[in-house]
Amino acid sequence: MPREFWWLWTTTLVNRLGAFVATFMALYLTLDRGYSASYAGLVASLHGLGGVVSSLGGGVMADRLGRRPTILVAQVCTAGAVAALGFVHDPVAIAAVAFLVGLASNASRPAVQAMMADIVRPEDRVRAFSLNYWAINLGFAVSSMAAGFIAEFSYRAGFLIEAGMTLVCAILVFLKLPESRPAPAAKGTGGDSVGLGTVLRDGRYMAVVGLSFLVALVFQQGSVGLPVAMGRAGFTPADYGLAVAVNGVLIVALQIPVTRFIEHRDPRRLLVVSSVLAGYGFGLTAFAGSVGVFALTVCVWTLAEIVNAPTQTGLVVRLSPVHGRGRYQGMYSLSWSAAALIAPLMSGTVIDHLGADWLWGLCAAVGTVAGVGYAVLMRGLPQEGPAGSPAGAGNGSASGTGSGSMAGTASGSDSGSTADPGSGSTADSSSSSSSGSDSAAAGGAGGIGDGNTAETVVGAGRAVTQG
Repeated sequence: MPREFWWLWTTTLVNRLGAFVATFMALYLTLDRGYSASYAGLVASLHGLGGVVSSLGGGVMADRLGRRPTILVAQVCTAGAVAALGFVHDPVAIAAVAFLVGLASNASRPAVQAMMADIVRPEDRVRAFSLNYWAINLGFAVSSMAAGFIAEFSYRAGFLIEAGMTLVCAILVFLKLPESRPAPAAKGTGGDSVGLGTVLRDGRYMAVVGLSFLVALVFQQGSVGLPVAMGRAGFTPADYGLAVAVNGVLIVALQIPVTRFIEHRDPRRLLVVSSVLAGYGFGLTAFAGSVGVFALTVCVWTLAEIVNAPTQTGLVVRLSPVHGRGRYQGMYSLSWSAAALIAPLMSGTVIDHLGADWLWGLCAAVGTVAGVGYAVLMRGLPQEGPAGSPAGAGNGSASGTGSGSMAGTASGSDSGSTADPGSGSTADSSSSSSSGSDSAAAGGAGGIGDGNTAETVVGAGRAVTQG
């Protein structure tokens, strides 16, 4: 791995170790400030709206201005907005600052994902994305448990700690990470013609983005509906922190070995199974009455996340042409941002008017719909060609024009030449990588995230974000 990857990996770990807002904003608003679940959902949705606005903007900035300046600006602005969130009290001011946090934090996601694809060779991406995803969830597991006890002492302290850790990440990026954006394509190759319209016309890619939205809508409930439902049932923030920390612990323990097991398996079956398992994992929460049972339900949907994240992100990476990675990753991030916008309103309204059991039943239904959607979408999808097969069929060119087939894109999306700042070699010098060479989670929505991916104020998004 190039040295730059490990610095990017370090910023991911530091960022997630300081995560607080993404996990405990719902509890802060409902338990500490005394607002309703509907208001907490509204605030989280405004945060999601900020993410929607910045997803595409951040992708365009990453392609035009560069990955490094986009990450720097986003992280510095995020630190300031998160710190301010701990000092505002007026409900309108809280909502406005939450929007700014979403706007700033989500802008870095496309740049982080694009930079990782730039600096790591195709044959190393499985290991690179798995290590990054591992760092995201190690940080999440630690921060979830720590933040629960910090919340018992002071929510404001949690906001300030996250702001400080985000600034540390910005300093590391400034000092240690060079720009990784590929050099402009030669005139006449079409490499610079990738625009948002190109992404929108890529029919199969947009269908994948739509199904990703449904899956994200379900996974968001781990940080949106679950804390509110547990709070309504009389559980403390520390109880929720311990239950949800199981998610991070399991991913830390199982993500890398599971990725090795699934990387050469049929992505169609993996996406169908993981989508349904996620929906019914959350559906089982309706039967939970103790912290232990809540933790068991977390185990179920965590297994779905472990399978879904590398498989889904692998498709996205292979479908992203070299000179349009920022825009393609921005559109993918948009699916998580849109879920962060809709999920809190959905969960808050359903819990307030119908009860938590209805929310968990709805999750099961959405997961089933997503699974059926993947089965239909990929029914005619040919297997990825062997290494050395011709690239460029369909949508695989650098310009990414036309709808194209996913198989053509998978083999041709890395055909451009991208400078590797760590070794001076080309990270994308070959269009033929082994099946699954990109199949890993880009710490990226990272989540569930994250992105911070998610980060989302009350959203998981860890799998797709650095934050």
